[in-house]
Parts: sequence; structure tokens; C-alpha cells
Amino acid sequence: MKTEKHILDAICTIDNAIKAYKKARKCKRYRPEVLRFEADREINLLRAIADIRNGTYHAGRYYVFKVFEPKERLIMALPFYDRVIQHMIVNIIEPIFEKRFIFHSYACRKEKGVHEASKILSRWLYNMQVKQGKKIYAIKADIHHYFQSIDHEILKAEIRRYISDKDVLKILDHIIDHNGIYPDGVGIPVGNLTSQLFANVYLNILDHYIKHDLGVRYYIRYMDDFIILGEDPAELREILEKIEKFVNERLHLALNPKTTILAAKNGVDFVGYRHFPAFITLRKQATRRIKKLLRAFETGEVDEELFDRSIESRIGHARHADTFKLCEELRAEIDRVKLITNGRFDCVICE
Repeated sequence: MKTEKHILDAICTIDNAIKAYKKARKCKRYRPEVLRFEADREINLLRAIADIRNGTYHAGRYYVFKVFEPKERLIMALPFYDRVIQHMIVNIIEPIFEKRFIFHSYACRKEKGVHEASKILSRWLYNMQVKQGKKIYAIKADIHHYFQSIDHEILKAEIRRYISDKDVLKILDHIIDHNGIYPDGVGIPVGNLTSQLFANVYLNILDHYIKHDLGVRYYIRYMDDFIILGEDPAELREILEKIEKFVNERLHLALNPKTTILAAKNGVDFVGYRHFPAFITLRKQATRRIKKLLRAFETGEVDEELFDRSIESRIGHARHADTFKLCEELRAEIDRVKLITNGRFDCVICE
């Protein structure tokens, strides 16, 4: 496989630095650390270029916190200067990896994402079970504690299959080894831009094994969650056993104990939706979160600004499923709660 040798110069341009800065500040431009960077923007960008070119870049200290939606996760965030540098690097190296990824990998990729993944799975189920009349089963699987379990040596070796520029590899190794509160040699922080890319690079090994070595046709992955469709549950069990062995031995990872094989007619949970052969519903857990948010706003636990922002995002997600009736009910409930709290809400949901 041909590797990319001379990419440091492409990273260390002022145009790339400005582009990276604009990406890093998106939706954050009035935060204090962004305003401080902006005050001496040219100096800071030139310093970032020099740190990368001279190999003197040392990643800053992580700010560690937890988020609880949609599930509890530990987030590690770097200072703004480091995020600009990561954008500079990813701007150039991402296309190198992108052209080697399989088509049906949907996480953190341009023109992919949650909704495209949902559409593809829904189309497969409809074509196979409704149009062709087949009885379909699905492997529903994910990697147990994925980000915190990634083996650094395996990741670095995989990166070297694509990139051979020693100066760039030195920086990438430093970013990988600078893994916050995780033990040496394992784990990449959720919150880094590079972590999103590295996570796809790591599981690209699994993608090619499933598609090319096992010859699986209906395989789709969103980060560490993946679905395989088939007609024969016995064959799917054999495939799952081979995948589990490969994941353990080749990637030093483990499948989630909840990994299962199920009948597709009962619905397949994937990317926040429950997919049936002829329609898509919102997961019950997502509906419960929306109603919980409504109660929190009604009781004053959540202010109006946060409520408006959160409810718009959640209902926007719901609208991509077959949820017209649910959206109508939620619109009525939102109007009721807004009236009680003497707030105002220009409801444009599900119009």
C-alpha cells in the first residue's frame, strides 16, 4: 500500500491554520479562551505552525468532566490552542484515511452521519423483508468501553500503513500517548477531534475483515456500534463467533456482553432509532428524555433558554422517524407548559 510521505508542509501553511482556527471556534467564538486567542490571532497561528514544523508541540492539560446524555460518558477537553492544532492536522490527514474507509461506515464523516445510517438500514430491511419477502435476522453489536480500550501500538501501526512522514508521525504519536487519565499505552480521550478520526481508523481494520474476509454484504457501522443482516441465524452465529475472536485477538478489544442476534421484524435499535421493515420509531428512552426535559422546565429546574435549545435538538432528531403523532402530542404539551410558565414558544415542530 502506498503511504503519504510529504505532508508536513501541507499542514504548516497559514491558510490551513486559518481554516483550522475557524473550525475550532465554530459555535464557541465568544468564549473567553477563544477571545484571548483572537486578540493575538496571527501570533498564535504562527506559533502553532512553528510548534508543528519544529516538532516542539506539547499538548496541554485536559479539562475532565462527565456528560449524562444520551448516556454517562467521561469527556476530556484540551485548551483552544490545542484544538486549533488538531484541526490543522486533521484537515490534511483525514482525506488520506477517508479514501480507505468502507462506504457503510457512518460516524464523523462528511455526508454520512446518524440520519444517513438510519436511512440505509431502513432501506435494507424494507427491500429484504417487505419487497423480497425474506425472514431477516440481525447481529446487533458494539465494542465494550471502546475509546478507553484502544491499544496504542495497534493504532500507531495502522496509521503507519497510511502515513510515513516521520515528523508527522512523531506528532501523532505524542497526541495518542497524551491520553489524559487513562493508563499508559491504552485509551484515547472522548472529546479530541483526532480521537474521532483515530477511532474510525482503528475499526477500519474490523470493517475490512467483515466485508472482505468474511464476505458480509449487509454490514453497517456507526463508530463502535454495528449491525449485520442475514437470513440464516445459524450462519450469523458463526459470523459473530469469528468477529468476537478477531476483535479479541487482533484488536485487543471485547464485544459488549449485550451483543445479540434478533429477528428484524421485532425492530433493530441503531443510531437512536428503532428500525422495523416498514417504518422507523424513536427509541423509548429518547421519548422518556424529552418528557423528562419538559417536566424539568415546568418545575423550574431548567431555564427557558436551555429548554428551547435542548427541545429543538431532540424534536429535530425525532422528526427523522415516523413520529408525526408523537410530535403533535409533544407540540401540544410544550404549548401547555409554556402557557403555565408564562413563556413564549414559537413552535415550528413537525409543521
